[in-house]
Amino acid sequence: MNRLARRWPAPHWPSVRGRARADAGPLLLTAAVIAAVALLAGAVPALLRAAADDAVQDAVRRAGNDANVLVHADWERDDGPNGGRIRIAGLADDVEDLRARATYALGPDLDAALLPPVAVVSGPILSITEGSVPRTFQFTYLADDRDGPAVTWIAGSAPGSPFPDEPVEAPYDGPPWPVQVGLAETAAAALHLGPGDRLPVKDGQGRDRDVRISGIYRPADSTDSTWRLAPALLGALPGADGVGVTRFAGLLSRESLPDARLAVDQDQLRRTVHFAPEPGALTWDTTAALANQVVALKATSGSSGARDGSLRWESQLDSTLRDARTRGNAASAQAAVLLTGILTVTVLVLLLAAALLVHRRTPALGAARQRGAALPDLAAELTIESTVVSVSAAAVGLALARAVTAGVSWTWAVPVVLAGAVAGPTFGTLAAARASRDRRQPANPAARRWNRVTGQLRRAAVEAAVLIAAVAGFVTLHQRGLLPDTADGGELTGDLVLPISALALGGLVGALVLLRLLPLGARFALRQALRSRRPLAVFSAARAATTAGRALPLLVLVSATALASFALILGSTVTRGLADGAWSTVGADARLDLGADAQAATPALAERVAAAPGVRQVVVAQVTDSARVFAESTLFTPRLVVVDAAAFQRLLATTPLPDAPALARLTAPAPTRGDVPALVLSNDSELRASTRLQLPRDDAPAIRLAAVGTAPAVDGAGDVVVVDATALAAAGLPAVANTVWVTGPGAARAVSNSGVAADVVLRADVLRAQRVAPLTAGLLRLAWTAAAVLVALGLLGLLLAAAAGTSERWHTLVRLRTLGLRPRDARWVAAGELLPPVVVIAGYGPLLGALLAHLTLGPLDLRLLTGQTGDPATVLPWWLLGLVGVVLLAVAATVVPVESALRRRDRLSEVLRAGE
Repeated sequence: MNRLARRWPAPHWPSVRGRARADAGPLLLTAAVIAAVALLAGAVPALLRAAADDAVQDAVRRAGNDANVLVHADWERDDGPNGGRIRIAGLADDVEDLRARATYALGPDLDAALLPPVAVVSGPILSITEGSVPRTFQFTYLADDRDGPAVTWIAGSAPGSPFPDEPVEAPYDGPPWPVQVGLAETAAAALHLGPGDRLPVKDGQGRDRDVRISGIYRPADSTDSTWRLAPALLGALPGADGVGVTRFAGLLSRESLPDARLAVDQDQLRRTVHFAPEPGALTWDTTAALANQVVALKATSGSSGARDGSLRWESQLDSTLRDARTRGNAASAQAAVLLTGILTVTVLVLLLAAALLVHRRTPALGAARQRGAALPDLAAELTIESTVVSVSAAAVGLALARAVTAGVSWTWAVPVVLAGAVAGPTFGTLAAARASRDRRQPANPAARRWNRVTGQLRRAAVEAAVLIAAVAGFVTLHQRGLLPDTADGGELTGDLVLPISALALGGLVGALVLLRLLPLGARFALRQALRSRRPLAVFSAARAATTAGRALPLLVLVSATALASFALILGSTVTRGLADGAWSTVGADARLDLGADAQAATPALAERVAAAPGVRQVVVAQVTDSARVFAESTLFTPRLVVVDAAAFQRLLATTPLPDAPALARLTAPAPTRGDVPALVLSNDSELRASTRLQLPRDDAPAIRLAAVGTAPAVDGAGDVVVVDATALAAAGLPAVANTVWVTGPGAARAVSNSGVAADVVLRADVLRAQRVAPLTAGLLRLAWTAAAVLVALGLLGLLLAAAAGTSERWHTLVRLRTLGLRPRDARWVAAGELLPPVVVIAGYGPLLGALLAHLTLGPLDLRLLTGQTGDPATVLPWWLLGLVGVVLLAVAATVVPVESALRRRDRLSEVLRAGE
């Protein structure tokens, strides 16, 4: 028995070079598409990672002192042998030892991400007994690597101690122990004190304390970050200890610190070490590990009841980093959805380009088979050619991406390279095999029917597989979401492939649906045309019915237009969401948050602002964060808003903020006599309508509140209680307004020139800050870029589809010219073949994109980037969606004149030759 010799494919290199030279144009087009998409796919992940790093650093900066890592530790008891308290002269050294112990406990990774520690030793809040305005005082000691922030003593000297360094025992029942402090220049002027004066203060039990002023200082640098830990050391701090209360502070030195401990009770002098994060040292990759380390530190904290000096850790840095990481994960998943859509359309375009190239090469491939070329050899030649083109083009694209970004991601470029390398050889090998096979069509009708049914079943199986994958993708997307599992480090893992691909699969399903319907419509149009007396309509409908079933062109055009429409909807939704988020954050065009000293002048200020040009409405309110409200013995800390309900309702009705018709119920009598109507809003639904609440007061019975409806969100807060100011005043608690909302084009100028001590919050500034936020700006740029790329790919697919059928189309038209068809009529027939499917796709694609947006935008968690409490409302930019269809139609309309001009010199004899 003869055994065939097994051999490796032997490419014919002259044929490889000849085909490449002959089809240089299509090959260069394929290379350009691969290079462009590889550039985008390689640069986007790197740019997004850089944006995530910036977002982490921005979140830490915005958190301020809340992101600090704090370490608390109690002092050792200072009981003396004679029943008194020992003055420990080396108390500052104990503070330095605490700083060193805390730094060592951090570990190397966390230590590298934090600034050098600052120790803060502070006494209790003391009441200043002189003056008619409530004022408080606190002495504070600051210690860092520079022995505290630098100051200049403009009067007197630094605090010292009249006692020697050896231990001194102070009796418990002795007179108040004196302690020297320094006062800031502005604080000394406000208190009318100077060096040598004694500050009259009492503690919480009404006992006098002996605090003496040693000198007046001026900070060398008031912007030093150390001062932020004790801002009262720079001057008066209104509202720090309650509404209408101003705090002053005195600076302690190493020498006066031991006296400060004896000047108060045993456990009233508290020491804390602050570690501020270094934003520049934080990256998105390190957030998970650092957050876990902070949690581990807090888990090892000593008991608050222990007096052994053990370290007690406190920080919100872990939650800040996790929130930033969550936003980064959301942006990464959203970008992955857009990139998947781009890659899907790119693969379809490459398949269409490969089919066009093989169509051009079919005669040459058939001739090569007739000359004896083996299929493995042809497949090897085509694979070498396509691999060189695809890999070299991808390398160029990735190199350009590396030139414009700090890194490059090659993973997303793999599908494009594989499509470019495999499509051409696969189609070419199949075409060569079909050109040389001797299988005949069966004459038996049953056999022909069997072949037809087999083909239909294969197509139905492919369509069913795509449909099942799309349904599974959308179900997974809605049930699981797109955020990666924290156990996987927040990286995109395999379980996210299906939900990320749901959008692209939905576009393919929509295209397959139209692929089923379009031939039916074309055949119906043909039947109608056959009944008419217009031969041009018959010819056009016949050509359209012939080409309506071509799958690749339709898949490319529908997928591209639908996904481009989705990208436009996504960008518009985020843009509108940012605007709505700014309205929700500010509550008006401008907001004034008044200081304690300026609250008494709020009514006059409101009248003055209302009279300013360009101001439409002014609403004042008392807004109290973390107010104490009880519901059935359970303490809640919502944002309490006491406002004129009617004015607030008018404000909401004339702004983009959601209307709150329930505000009208606040002025109606409560269901129970003696109750005050209130509106409640709660994220966890623990506060709901019909709940009975109690608002406690210090020296009077609690005020009963009856929840009669749902409150509107106020300045982005999740838990809100809204009460009418008049009703609350009638119950015995008049409101002291500390917030002013202003609307109108002149609101920003009016509040900026208010002339009172207040924080000015402008909606335009908030919106600007949200738009330039790293992740938000990156996602918007990617959405608009994706829309442009998808439209370009769709137009390229349209041109490739037209080019694939131009030879057959114009050969048919030339033959019709032998029957008397004029050139002008031939162009109309060609337009009748090309334009109707494009018209259908131009209307169908944007509608499909809107449907995909309705199914997809909710699970994308866009609220994490827009700053809203809920998902932003979907925005359909119809003029942009219409523009996509207009561009598609405009390009399709130019195809026929261009083809007619190129085919003008075709000879009739070449078309009518035998074999054509």
